Amino acid sequence: MTTIAEMSKALRAGQKPAYAGNANTRAYAAELDAQDPVRHLREDFIIPTKQMINRTSLSPLDSEEETQQSLYFCGNSLGLQPKTVGEYVRAQLETWASIGVKGHFKALDHPATSPIPAWQDMVAGCAKQMARLVGAASADEVVAMNTLTVNLHLMMASFYRPTATRHKIIAEWKPFPSDSYALESQIQWHGLDVAKSLVELQPDDNLYISTESVLATIDEHAAETALLLLPGIQYYTGQLFDIARITAHARSKGIVVGWDLAHAVGNVELQLHDWDVDFAVWCTYKYLNAGPGSIAGAFVHERHGQVAPKAAATTNGTSIDDLDVRHAGFEYRPRLSGWYGGDLGVRFNMAKTFQPTPGAQGFQLSNPSAIDLASLSGALAVYDKTDMKTLRNKSLALTAYAEKLLNEILEEAKSKGDEAPPFRIITPANPAERGAQLSVLLRDGDILAKLTEAMNNADIVMDQRKPNVIRIAPVPLYNTFSDVYQVVDVLRSVLLA
Repeated sequence: MTTIAEMSKALRAGQKPAYAGNANTRAYAAELDAQDPVRHLREDFIIPTKQMINRTSLSPLDSEEETQQSLYFCGNSLGLQPKTVGEYVRAQLETWASIGVKGHFKALDHPATSPIPAWQDMVAGCAKQMARLVGAASADEVVAMNTLTVNLHLMMASFYRPTATRHKIIAEWKPFPSDSYALESQIQWHGLDVAKSLVELQPDDNLYISTESVLATIDEHAAETALLLLPGIQYYTGQLFDIARITAHARSKGIVVGWDLAHAVGNVELQLHDWDVDFAVWCTYKYLNAGPGSIAGAFVHERHGQVAPKAAATTNGTSIDDLDVRHAGFEYRPRLSGWYGGDLGVRFNMAKTFQPTPGAQGFQLSNPSAIDLASLSGALAVYDKTDMKTLRNKSLALTAYAEKLLNEILEEAKSKGDEAPPFRIITPANPAERGAQLSVLLRDGDILAKLTEAMNNADIVMDQRKPNVIRIAPVPLYNTFSDVYQVVDVLRSVLLA
């Protein structure tokens, strides 16, 4: 049979893998699972059983709890809980209980998570863990702070600097609603008209936005554009944009480039530093599995994170330092500043002069939650056991297998004489233009309601976007080829009914 390695090699080359004649069987899926190089990582997660997923209270489960696991295909909305998260969070609660405020500066030994870093060092630790996932040159280009939309606002406060001639933001037609609200409010905050300053990339009839159309739009509006802000992966269709090519083209026109990587980080391979991205933001509760509403991340290219002592200017022979200490200090990229963006070496001097931490961590504002950082660090510990290339290889194979099984449903429906196909996949067929998600646009009617009922009965957790889209997202860290087979088999029973 074709191996996962052979499948991923073909898919990376833009080709469809060869499948055996029994590909649409449970046995074939099990054979693929047996040679999965990262199948052991599934044991690092708490996979809810059917009894757990249907809980109505947190009272103890029956002593004779069944162990059949549910089918969780919603990692593109909220990832499952890694077992390490509970260990890391409990360790921080013990630290707080034991040494109180001293936890800010004192690291402790711990059998499960040793060493437990001092709270002041936890952001840097999480940045180091995330840096390799996003392709940063060093941990200095990455920071864990706030939540996604807050970070988006902070980055735009620093990087969206509209002028009378350059004021436009190029975005896309259907960003996640929170991004739309942030973009429009930033434009309005600067006293500008959204209708004149927001350029939206429109898709074709298949809801696809080609790279060529993006580049053409950049060319058309280049002289008036201050910022290009796109999603790495479009949440609705699952399209993965060509970040490298689009960034290079926009920057060549003097446009600042930012990316929302909420659906891309931990999902696809990223090289933000080498791609010369100005900034990026992401959440950590989807593919990074850090928990609902968990602390978010941001990338700032090293050229924007530099901090240098301000040259001493003089006025009538008097140093500005002598005139007003509050205006003395350092040269750095303008930003909305806060205490925790201050350099750790002088942070507790309580000086009025702001001396930012060099790099992305100088964009912090407030004291971050140690519990949130512990959850993130615990979740990222799973990624320390593998690498994004290996995960991407499996992800390509998983998604392609799901696509094959879905296409067979379409072929069966056609052979039965259905006048219209029951659905179409709106995620690009090109594997280089998608991550671990296939968005399925259902035929008009009550199919979504029937599918929802069938999935609930089969204890399948899968994402929907009303009125008629389901998003099938097999996550390579914990989903299997057998999972894919079982989920699509349930879909088949409804779609061909």
